[in-house]
Amino acid sequence: MPNDNLKHHLHLHFIVLIWGFTAVLGALISLEAIPLVWFRMSLAALVVLCYMWIRGIRFTVKFKFLWQMLGLGLALALHWLTFFGAIKISNVSVTLSVMATGAFFAALLEPLIFSRPINWRELLLGLIAVVGLGIIFQASTEYMWGIVMALISAFLSALFSVFNGRLVQSHSASSISFFELFFGVLGISIYLLLNGDFDASFFVLSFSDWTYLLILSTICTAYAFIASVNLMKWLSPFTLMLTINLEPVYGILLALLVFGDSEYMSGMFYLGAGIILATVLANAYFKAKASRNNPK
Repeated sequence: MPNDNLKHHLHLHFIVLIWGFTAVLGALISLEAIPLVWFRMSLAALVVLCYMWIRGIRFTVKFKFLWQMLGLGLALALHWLTFFGAIKISNVSVTLSVMATGAFFAALLEPLIFSRPINWRELLLGLIAVVGLGIIFQASTEYMWGIVMALISAFLSALFSVFNGRLVQSHSASSISFFELFFGVLGISIYLLLNGDFDASFFVLSFSDWTYLLILSTICTAYAFIASVNLMKWLSPFTLMLTINLEPVYGILLALLVFGDSEYMSGMFYLGAGIILATVLANAYFKAKASRNNPK
């Protein structure tokens, strides 16, 4: 029914808005990147575990896949560490604009990892995105290390997505999420223990930090992931891809609304960001068009 279709579209935009708000929460939380990510992954893992228990989803994972999930869990942890680290040393607008290059890292990694032909259209769009990134570098030299860290985060996000695309074909999304979150927490915990930072004071947080962390881990992580997977039953790949790529736009607008002047950048910055976002949306359009023309 038309009303149901509108409801699913609005739900998807709400989820993308939530994902955009993740960066804002990262800036609002006073913790450094390492404890922030530890708490996010720990709380999110507990929420996913409770969801699986309520829904009766089994933890059936073969040993060889468990090793893959270990590696991907550590990659996910590093992705979030560099993502929130970039926000802490630059700002939300810079980080989200650079993170939009992740789609093109994925376009380059997939042919290399799985021996597939290179998509020359994606390569061209990637080169155009590099031009946009160069403009951002020129316009935001004071945030150079934040840009570099966001680039590393975008690469890790692409690496994680490419390999996860294979795992989801043979395992439930909830099982994959739980084990990857668990292994990510385990990796950070070992680092904190070896560094002597894992003590009682580690868990002493302000009320506002606990509040923001609970929102980040439950609504922005566990709920958004489960709800987005569920929406795939009703919405086309074109709609999903195009809407999800609006995340940086929503995030930057939310950051401007919440932080005001500290998020305003130069005209050249927005030109570079606009070029990157335009290439990402164009890539989503071409992929969805190809998918519709060549259905499986």
